[in-house]
Amino acid sequence: MDLAGLADRARRHGNDPYAPLRPAFHQLVTVHPGSLLTVSVDFTTYELTGGDWLWIRPGQVQRWGRNLPTAEGLVVAFPPGFPDTETAVASVADAPFAQAPLSPGLPDAEGLRRALDHLRYEYDAMAELPLESHVQVLRHLLAVLLVRLTKAYGADPGGPMPSETFRRFHAAVERDFTVTRRVEDYAAALGYSRRTLTRAAEAASGMSAKRYIDERVVLEAKRELSHSRSTAGAIAARLGFADASDFSKFFRQRTGTTPTAFRRTARGA
Repeated sequence: MDLAGLADRARRHGNDPYAPLRPAFHQLVTVHPGSLLTVSVDFTTYELTGGDWLWIRPGQVQRWGRNLPTAEGLVVAFPPGFPDTETAVASVADAPFAQAPLSPGLPDAEGLRRALDHLRYEYDAMAELPLESHVQVLRHLLAVLLVRLTKAYGADPGGPMPSETFRRFHAAVERDFTVTRRVEDYAAALGYSRRTLTRAAEAASGMSAKRYIDERVVLEAKRELSHSRSTAGAIAARLGFADASDFSKFFRQRTGTTPTAFRRTARGA
């Protein structure tokens, strides 16, 4: 999809193009040379300029900036189950360390451009192939783009290289952060000591294992507060808290504000 048409498309469907969104699909956003796009992802605002890429993952809360109608670029959207398993496992799609925009250098930029051009050509040529063949072609070409994007992220000297221990810890936290916030539970489930998990978390994220877990809970709380209409009590229950008071105390200690105040600010910004 062209970036410039997203605002009109949202309005035609009766939606506010600048309201918080929480899609259940991946989005690869890239901006053409000479253009600028502002987008907020999980409450951090980024400015994408020509040649930049941003990978927005399912479940993240995003908000387009007011310059969306004038931005020139593309969005490639696809559901989690569309890439083949090998590509999905090897990609950075669900990794927390691939959050910031990427400004690929040569030859990565050229490889990404060619992969994107071929993907778009085949996407627009749907009538030229039987539907099953068309889908197969798109799946393979998306895999090429994802592999190239993963390589470009890995070539970023500012990006940390997580260990296998951290990858397993991250996956466990994503699965169970609504069930337990105790490092000891994750250590026992994964077969590591608490100290080992803390070292791995600090090396990959700069946070202790306990803080990493708590920050994931806070992030989910912020996502729910900014996007859903659920009460604080309902959110507290989904996140594994005894009651709304316990949740509010946890949230305030780690953010400096109450859930109600954060929701008001996030929706009114």
